[in-house]
Amino acid sequence: MSEHDKNLFIEKHPDGYAILRGGVKEPLAVEATQEAAIEKARELDPNAAIHVERVRNVEGGGRDKWRRI
Repeated sequence: MSEHDKNLFIEKHPDGYAILRGGVKEPLAVEATQEAAIEKARELDPNAAIHVERVRNVEGGGRDKWRRI
């Protein structure tokens, strides 16, 4: 497993917030709130680095950078 695959990413999803493993397109889970997604990500892999998509848009369009929690 590469270093990138050890990361979990939480990003906005039509049904709430998706938890994704680095390099995988299908969500591991989708939760209603960002907080619930963070908790679920910690349950799924307590040793993973969790990165959360900021939910504000920037001038150039799209989302701002990820923040590690």
